[in-house]
Amino acid sequence: MTHTFDEKLTCEGIIGDGCGGGRFFTTQESKLLVYDPQSEMLKVLLENIHMPKSIRKKACVIYIECENEKIEFDLSLLKRTV
Repeated sequence: MTHTFDEKLTCEGIIGDGCGGGRFFTTQESKLLVYDPQSEMLKVLLENIHMPKSIRKKACVIYIECENEKIEFDLSLLKRTV
């Protein structure tokens, strides 16, 4: 299975940099998704993301900047923190 993701709305988990190493995190259709290229699994982590502009990852936190809000999703807790 091959996935193409919007580069501006996708970030890669770096191996050794906390949670999610080697996986891709992206926003599509108002959802935060994680894609594991080894297993080819795609999983929804969070819903109701409106008008995302950018996404980045640092350690175990995914930061999503939207038109009207900023979202922080903690991968170690698997929940939204801000």
